[in-house]
Amino acid sequence: MGLLEDMNQRVKKFSLIDVKLAQGAAMFFALIIAKYVPGIITLSVWWFIGLLIICAIRPAYVFWLKE
Repeated sequence: MGLLEDMNQRVKKFSLIDVKLAQGAAMFFALIIAKYVPGIITLSVWWFIGLLIICAIRPAYVFWLKE
C-alpha cells in the first residue's frame, strides 16, 4: 500500500469533529505564519475575499449542483 492510500484510509476514520479540528489547526498555523510575515497582513482585504471566492467555487459546485 502506498503512502497516499494509507493516508486516505486514515482520513476516512475521521469524524466531523476531527475534520473541523484539523481545519482549525490549519487556520491557526496560517495565522502564526502570517504574524511572522508582515507583508501578508498589509495586503488589502479584497485579495483575501478574491482568494476565498476562488477557493470556494469547486466545493460549492460539488455541494449544491453536482448530482
